[in-house]
Amino acid sequence: MPDKPDMPEQPGDTAPGKEQPRRRQARGERRIQQLLEAAASVFCTTGYTAASTNAIAREAGVSPGTLYQFFPNKEAIAVELGGRLMHDLRNTYGEALAPIDPGTSLTDAVNATVDRLTAFNTEHPVFFALMHGPDVPGGITEAHDALHSNLLGRIEGLLASLLPPGTDQAHITRTAHVSLGIYKSGLELVLSHEGAEREAYIQEIKNVLTRYLEPLVGDRLGRTAD
Repeated sequence: MPDKPDMPEQPGDTAPGKEQPRRRQARGERRIQQLLEAAASVFCTTGYTAASTNAIAREAGVSPGTLYQFFPNKEAIAVELGGRLMHDLRNTYGEALAPIDPGTSLTDAVNATVDRLTAFNTEHPVFFALMHGPDVPGGITEAHDALHSNLLGRIEGLLASLLPPGTDQAHITRTAHVSLGIYKSGLELVLSHEGAEREAYIQEIKNVLTRYLEPLVGDRLGRTAD
């Protein structure tokens, strides 16, 4: 049977025998989520540039006409998907880059941070595909740049609490850039492998970051209160 169109909600549509607006909104949100999940699969498989609305509709099991009721083109889908993922990532790195207890070792702190960030990216591989592909959708470039700057700022703030007092701000900024660069470089390898090999690459990222930061942080972590 052909896919039934999701009719747009009409203001004040509360007549007997008709769906209430709240039910229509819920059904519309479910359809949007279905389309976004299908788009994520297609973007990961073919890349954003080669993806098409027809392929996304086919993956979602709906007609192209149904897709166009919610999104005018694939860029609009990518913008909505990217926006939701960036919101989730902000929450993730808010937890991952929270202040570190001085009694925590540098190894444990790095491990916990990398685990949280890689968990997000392995659960949502489309984020890397969209944000680091050859053709980032124009509608999300500015938002991603802002997210990147915010992330660097959080890393700088965390490093400022770990590096020796009086450390030059330029040095803190440089250390933040290098730390994030190490993570992002390794992330591409993580996402291109699965199972035990993926875990091995995650461990390599942790090892490199720990060895890079250890001489900079010194013994400022891993201390217990007197």
